[in-house]
Amino acid sequence: MEMYPMTETDPALAGAGGTPLVPVTARRRPALSAPGWLRLILSDRKAAVGVAILTFFVLVAIFGPLIWQGDPNVGNFTVKPQQAPSAAHWLGTDQQGRDMFLGLVDGTRVALVICFSVGVIATTIAVVVGMSAGYFGGWVDEVLMLITNIVLVIPSFPLIIVVTSFIQAKNDYVPIVIILGLTGWAFGARVLRSQTMSLRQKDFIQASVVRGESGMRIVLRDILPNMISLVVSGFIGTVLFALGTTAALVFLGYGNLSQVSWFSMLYWAQNASALQVDAWWLFLPPGLAIALVGTACALVNFGIDEISNPRLRTEKIKIPRDAVPPVAVASSGKVAAR
Repeated sequence: MEMYPMTETDPALAGAGGTPLVPVTARRRPALSAPGWLRLILSDRKAAVGVAILTFFVLVAIFGPLIWQGDPNVGNFTVKPQQAPSAAHWLGTDQQGRDMFLGLVDGTRVALVICFSVGVIATTIAVVVGMSAGYFGGWVDEVLMLITNIVLVIPSFPLIIVVTSFIQAKNDYVPIVIILGLTGWAFGARVLRSQTMSLRQKDFIQASVVRGESGMRIVLRDILPNMISLVVSGFIGTVLFALGTTAALVFLGYGNLSQVSWFSMLYWAQNASALQVDAWWLFLPPGLAIALVGTACALVNFGIDEISNPRLRTEKIKIPRDAVPPVAVASSGKVAAR
């Protein structure tokens, strides 16, 4: 039996005089739109500005070296070192004759890879430790929280300096990424633990337990989706922590100083006494780039807090321009003085 779609001109839908008996509407194709969480973040002004800044730097990191080609690690010793910005060198040159603009563009990729790698490592550890301790409880909670409290009590920055000086056998950023990832998860783990303990008593979690689902399935399928905002906020905070800590470590001489990055540019600017000789182009561009990325992370974090926290959420009410303002009326019926 073959079935055919019915249209407005179909005789089966027409009554007397050809009037349709039922309304027929054309099927509309679903319009392509952004995900709900992305629309929610972009609706906040602070978060939208932060996302725009981060997107700009991500695009520079991906397409910048393809557009402005050149090796920023190779200096030109035939020209005068530490030249001021000009048409030939948009951001000037350093003491080795290297183009600062190429170094800034190429260093964007290095800086973002370091910070986001630290964020992924630390956030993954925080999610596993915090949610496992909060849901399973008992000796699992005691052991994991003992380790977490030890990591929180020990001063992080001096520990990072000591461990980096012992582990780093050659100039490389990998030890810094690993050390920052292993020391930057404790605070996020405690936050996720407390929220997991609160969600564990909810009815939908108890229903999953009654159905006989495994603990890890409940944690990953039922609890984790309800804490995405906390996880994203912790990830952004860890990226901000990694940005500042890596800049401080490289400024002190740790890391790959021969590879051009925002951090090594600040180190060589300090080594060349750029502030004393008024060579502002050596330290201002990388410092401004680090400050912009840090500001963008902070704005996104503030926006997520305002969206996820009902106490910080503000409703935007649009009032028409031609609306008449209300007149205050006293309880006795007399019109109050305007």
